[in-house]
Amino acid sequence: MLIELIETHGPWAWAILGLILLVAELLLPGIYLFWFGLAAIAVALLTIVNDIPWQMQVVVFCAIAVIFVFLSRRFMNTAGQESDDPLLNKRAERLVGREFVLEKPIENGYGTVKIDDTVWRIAAEDIPAGTRIRITAADGPVLQAEPAAEKS
Repeated sequence: MLIELIETHGPWAWAILGLILLVAELLLPGIYLFWFGLAAIAVALLTIVNDIPWQMQVVVFCAIAVIFVFLSRRFMNTAGQESDDPLLNKRAERLVGREFVLEKPIENGYGTVKIDDTVWRIAAEDIPAGTRIRITAADGPVLQAEPAAEKS
């Protein structure tokens, strides 16, 4: 059926396939359908210019799609880039080094502290309420703390 569609409609079949893939890209997450849609449109343009048999059209489509995907991965790869804000979206790590006053005591090694609009679980030695603490580390949602040094 697909072969008949390509043979009878030629470049229009590729153009419609490309448009369908581009619309699907808008509806689905990811970016790979975009490159396949562009490859189908490229094949449509090539078949308008040259009369290519359907077998060669499929091969050209696959080749162009692979080239587009590899080029996109090369030029769009952000894995190795340094961020201006390495702690972005790492709320717990952003708190390391900051000091807060305990409203409730830390008992049996655990307690809580309200920081901004969030109540955080604190792991530390037993510390009475009203003591100033400094966050020393973040272990997932649990903050490690110690009594802060007195300012003179």
